[in-house]
Amino acid sequence: MSVAEHVNLDEFMSGVKRRNPGQPEFVQAVQEVSEDIFEFIQDKLPYHEYQILRRIAEPDRVVSFRVCWEDDNGNIRVQRGWRVQNNSAIGPYKGGLRFHRDVTESVLKFLAFEQTFKNSLTGLPMGGGKGGSNFNPKGKSDHEVMRFCQSFMTELYRHVGADIDVPAGDIGVGAREIGYMFGQYKRITNQFTGVLTGKGLEYGGSLIRTEATGYGATYFLQNMLQHVGDSIDGKSVVISGSGNVATHAAEKVTHLGGKVLTLSDSGGFIYDPAGIDQEKIDWVKEHKTTRRGRIADYAGEFAGSEFHTDKRPWGVPCDLAMPCATQNELDGDDARTLLKNGCIGVSEGANMPTNLEGVHLFKEAQILYGPGKAANAGGVAVSGLEMSQNSARISWKEAELQKLLVDIMGGIHDRCVEYGGVAGTEHIDYVRGANIAGFVKVADAMLAYGVV
Repeated sequence: MSVAEHVNLDEFMSGVKRRNPGQPEFVQAVQEVSEDIFEFIQDKLPYHEYQILRRIAEPDRVVSFRVCWEDDNGNIRVQRGWRVQNNSAIGPYKGGLRFHRDVTESVLKFLAFEQTFKNSLTGLPMGGGKGGSNFNPKGKSDHEVMRFCQSFMTELYRHVGADIDVPAGDIGVGAREIGYMFGQYKRITNQFTGVLTGKGLEYGGSLIRTEATGYGATYFLQNMLQHVGDSIDGKSVVISGSGNVATHAAEKVTHLGGKVLTLSDSGGFIYDPAGIDQEKIDWVKEHKTTRRGRIADYAGEFAGSEFHTDKRPWGVPCDLAMPCATQNELDGDDARTLLKNGCIGVSEGANMPTNLEGVHLFKEAQILYGPGKAANAGGVAVSGLEMSQNSARISWKEAELQKLLVDIMGGIHDRCVEYGGVAGTEHIDYVRGANIAGFVKVADAMLAYGVV
C-alpha cells in the first residue's frame, strides 16, 4: 500500500459513522481528532499500513451490564452500567465513572476516546477508558446511593484492577460514591489495592486531587497567555458549572488576579458584576456539596448578583471563558457571541464542551483555545500520581503535588506548542497540537507491538 492509496478523511469518517450508528457524541469526538491527524500522517506510511487511527477509534472492549438495586421504599430498580476500555498501549486503562441520567454508550465511548489522548499528553503511563451508568444520584438518599454503588461494583470488579483498569470519579461520582465502590471491591476481592482513584485520604487518596482539574485548566490558560506575553491578572472570566471543576477553576483564577463573573448549573447561571471572590466561592462549595443546593440561591445570598434562568453564561462580556460543565454546552452561536464581545482565550475544564462549529470558529479566529484533552488533564494527572503513591505505599506532601501539577500542565502546553505551530505565523493551534502530540505517543507504542 502506497501513501497515495490510503483512505481519505471523508472515507474514514463514513466508516466510523457506519460502524457506530446512533452515537453522535462518539462520531463528533473522532471527527474532531481525525481532522488534524489525517493531515499529520499524510506522508507517514506505517500509520496507514497498520491502521493505527482506525484501531484507536475502535475500543478494545465495551462492557455493558445490568445494575439492580433497591430504593428506600422497597422498590426494585434497574439501571444499565458500562465500562469502555478504549486503548491500553501506554498503560492501564484510566478514566472516570459518570453517574447521570443522560449517560449512554455513545457518551462513554467519546469520553474514553478523548481520555486516550489526554492521558498520553500527561506523559504518565496511562491508557484511556471511561464508564458509568444512567443512574441519577440527585435526590437519592445516602443509603440508596450506597446500595446502587455496591451493586454496580459487584459487576464492575471483574473488569478492573490496579494494573488493568483504574476508574476514578466524574459527574455524579464524588468521594461518597468512590468510598462505597472501593468498600465493595475490597469486600469482594479481599484486596487493598489502588483499583480506584479519588479515594479519601484515610484510605489511599491523594492530596489536591479535588482541586486538580480546575487548577490545571487555569494553569493551562495562564501558560497560553504567558506564551504571548500576557497573564490572567486583571482579566474578567466567565465560567460555567458550579461543581468541583468550576469552583476550583474560579478559585485559581482569583488567586492569579482574575475576576470571575459567572457560575452555572442545569437551572441557569448567576452573574456577579462585583466578582465571585474566595468568600463567595467557599459559599458555593458548601452550598453545592453539603446542602446539595442550586446555584440560583446565590442571587438571594449576595446583593447585586443576578440569576438567569435556563440560560448559559456565554453572553456576558469577558476577556476569558472557561466551560467547566458538560459536553456540547458551548455552540457556534455562543462562540460567535464570545468573539464579538472580545474574548481572547478559552480553556476547557469540561470534556468536549464546545461543539464542532464552535471549535472551528475559535480556530479560525486564532484566539487562545485550549481543548479539554489538554486543558483539563490536571485531574487525571493527579489521579496518575495517586496510582504511583498507592503502588509505592507512600503519600506525597501537598507542596510536592502542587509543583508536579504545575510541571505536568507546563509539559502538556509545551507538547501542544511543539506540534501546533501554524506555518508563517506565531499562532499556536492548541487543538491540532494536542491531538497530534497525544496521538504520536500512543501510535508509536502500537507500532512497537505489531498487530494486536
